[in-house]
Amino acid sequence: MADKLPLSAFIIALNEADRIGPVIRAVRDWVDEVLVIDSGSTDGTQALAASLGARVIHHDWPGYGPQKRFGEMECRHDWLLNIDADEEAVPELEAEVRALFAAGTPPLQGYRIQTVMTLDGQPRPHRFAPRHHYIRLYDRRHGRFADSETHDAVIMQSGAVGQLRSIIVHRSIRSHADLIGKLNRYSSAQAAEIMAKGKGKRFSALRLMAEFPINLFRYFCLKGYWVFGLQGLEIAAIIAFFRFARIAKVREQLRKG
Repeated sequence: MADKLPLSAFIIALNEADRIGPVIRAVRDWVDEVLVIDSGSTDGTQALAASLGARVIHHDWPGYGPQKRFGEMECRHDWLLNIDADEEAVPELEAEVRALFAAGTPPLQGYRIQTVMTLDGQPRPHRFAPRHHYIRLYDRRHGRFADSETHDAVIMQSGAVGQLRSIIVHRSIRSHADLIGKLNRYSSAQAAEIMAKGKGKRFSALRLMAEFPINLFRYFCLKGYWVFGLQGLEIAAIIAFFRFARIAKVREQLRKG
């Protein structure tokens, strides 16, 4: 077996026992540490993760960015691989990351990795499936997650960023009910953050009316949800509605004063 890389993979989790297993198995044999930051699971996530070799710590939920910043500082290594509890690294990623560490330290300070969405029953993502390019492999001495409750993006303070060819498979949809609950909480947090920053008045009535149809078109046609057929249309409509709901919640707070 090849030596493990001087790299910490960290995962934030809450009630992820149904899907965190493959996530940990995909990286545990080639990273030196798998760290799970759990915010109070009641489904056995902690025990499952520990049984698979992860180090598990509890930290009450402060929001997406702060939770990941906490995880960054708890990791044993400066080089970090961030994976969500519904994301699975493909085998090709190991070889590509090993090549970066072949000379000791990767030549750049951060790397974007494509996260490509797939649904249950699909072993591999569709060629045109929805995808994002996020910085997921990085040196925490040069970049950290933003301290935002709703935006969990790595902000590089110095150094250069490259793009890896390999992907991470994103299995984000459990059910419509789960997605609706998640987006309802998320849109409320977004609305609260917008109000806290004093930006609520920029959302006009025209923006409110346009938000749903524009985002339905954006997600279904432009972002690739059409590859999932009618199920993709349903998911795109749910996402578009909660883009609308975010603005409606802001305007509600403005009316309340």
